[in-house]
Amino acid sequence: MTPTAGHVPSAKEYDGTSPFPDTGPDPRPSGGRRMYVAVTGIIVVAPFVGLAVAIPLLWGSVVHLADLLLALVFYVVTGLGVTIGFHRGLTHGSYTAAPALRVVLAVAGSLSFQGDVIDWVATHRRHHAFTDRPGDPHSPYRYGTSLRGQLRGLVHSHIGWLFGNDPTPHDHYAPDLLADPAIRAVDRAFPALCLLTLALPFALGWALGGTWVTALTALLWAGFIRIALLHHVTWSVNSLCHVVGDRPFRTRRHDRATNLWPLALLSFGESWHNLHHADPTCARHGVDRGQIDVSAAVIRLFERLGWVWDVRWPDPARVAARRVRSPV
Repeated sequence: MTPTAGHVPSAKEYDGTSPFPDTGPDPRPSGGRRMYVAVTGIIVVAPFVGLAVAIPLLWGSVVHLADLLLALVFYVVTGLGVTIGFHRGLTHGSYTAAPALRVVLAVAGSLSFQGDVIDWVATHRRHHAFTDRPGDPHSPYRYGTSLRGQLRGLVHSHIGWLFGNDPTPHDHYAPDLLADPAIRAVDRAFPALCLLTLALPFALGWALGGTWVTALTALLWAGFIRIALLHHVTWSVNSLCHVVGDRPFRTRRHDRATNLWPLALLSFGESWHNLHHADPTCARHGVDRGQIDVSAAVIRLFERLGWVWDVRWPDPARVAARRVRSPV
C-alpha cells in the first residue's frame, strides 16, 4: 500500500525513537469534523454513561445468573464478530467465508459498538502498513520513547487516537469492501445495530424476568458492561500489545508487536499479537503449545462445517523462518 495525503511519513527516515511528525490539519470540513467527534464520543462514552446511570438505579438489586449468562453470550458473539469477522476475515483475508456467514460475522462485529465495519477494516489495514512508525493511526510510540512520551503514547494508542484528526481513506485501504454491496449495507446499518445491541439485552431481560428491574439489570450487564469490557480488551491489543510482553517472532523494522498471555482468553487469541504481525494473514495467532486461540478454534469448526475454506493455517517452515528464539 502506498501512503496517501493526511498520513504520509516524513521524508527523513524514522529513527524508531523520535516523536512522529505532525500530520497537519484535518482534511475534513469543520462540520464533518464536529460530526466525527460527536459520533466517536457517543461510541466511546455512551457505555460508561449508561453504567453511571444504571448502577445507582439498580443499587441493592440482585444480579441474577441470567444477567451474567446473557453478558457472556453477547460478549462471545460480538467479540468473535470482531476477531473472526472484522479482523482475520475482512481485514486480512485469512479464509474465504460463505456469503451469508461473511455478513453474519460483519453484523456481529458491528454489534460490538466499535465503529462501522469499513472504517474499522481500513484503519486496521493502515495500522499494518505503518506499524509503529509515522502513518500508524494508533501507535504507542507516536510521542517517542521517553518515559513521558511513552505514557502519553499509551493513552493515545488506547483511546486518544479515536478523537484524532487523522482519518483513514476508505477508497485507498478498503476498496474491496466498498465494492461489496452486502458489506456496504452492514456498514450503513451501523447506527441501527448500535441501538439493537442495547435493545436486545433489555428485551431479553424483560422477557426472562417480566419487570423493568430485570430488563435494566440485563441491559447493565449484557449491554453496558459487556460493551465497555470488550472495548478495553480491543484497545489493549492496540496499546499494551505493542509495549508489554514477549517478541519471539521477527517483525518488520520498528514493529514492536508483542505476545501478552494474560489477555489471550478475553481477546479470543488476539493478544498473540507478535506472531500476527510476523505473519498477518495467518488464521491462527497462538501457534505455540499452550497458547489459547479461541478464534482459530472457531474458524476450524467453520471449516469442518464447510462454511469457510482456503484457510491460511500456520505453515511450520514459515513460522520457523520468523522465529528469533525457541518457545519456553
